[in-house]
Amino acid sequence: MKMQNFIDQWLPLFPQAIKETFQMVTISLFFSVIIGVILAILLILTRPGQPLQNKFVYQFLNLLINVIRSIPFIILLFFMLPFTKLVVGVTIGVKGVIVPLVVNAAPYIARLIESSLLEVNQGVVEAYRAMGIKTHQIIWNVMLREARPAIVLALTIATISLIGATAMAGLVGAGGLGDLAYRFGHLRYEAEVMYVTVILLVIIVQGIQSLGNRLAERMKKD
Repeated sequence: MKMQNFIDQWLPLFPQAIKETFQMVTISLFFSVIIGVILAILLILTRPGQPLQNKFVYQFLNLLINVIRSIPFIILLFFMLPFTKLVVGVTIGVKGVIVPLVVNAAPYIARLIESSLLEVNQGVVEAYRAMGIKTHQIIWNVMLREARPAIVLALTIATISLIGATAMAGLVGAGGLGDLAYRFGHLRYEAEVMYVTVILLVIIVQGIQSLGNRLAERMKKD
């Protein structure tokens, strides 16, 4: 009887919650990757010893990324409410949480991609540079290509981190599985809702991690 009550009352809420979670993750990941790649490339190009080295730009970007990364997402979420309202016009729902998700994830992705690019064999980079290949071509056609497996794994980690952030975004009514667990599992003491939410999140995270690992292994063989 209890199982039937759960199926009738709560189960219909999960498809929409899963949809909202994936919407938040995919949209914020898309913009975060664009910004993160740009920041990572700028960090690589302006760091000491590089052709476009610029101490001021490098130190500024380095400090900016470190400052944003040092702020816990839940604090950043509430801190950015006025700015989010200004940018998108709302502070709740899927639309209202995209801005803080991007601000939180982009510096993290930038660091991960920077680390991936720094792992590329510098001998290969110097060989192309000695042949007169332009810097932007080395970045796009050599470094990013060589670092693809590491970048895929980095983005896998970032995606999983974003899923965790969307769960916390449920505190401001962002929707998704986190909102479902908070409103019904926590506030209404519906333990079954919380248990199912946790199980679904574990399945989603395991699936994404497995997919990322397989893609990275395939790229290593190419």
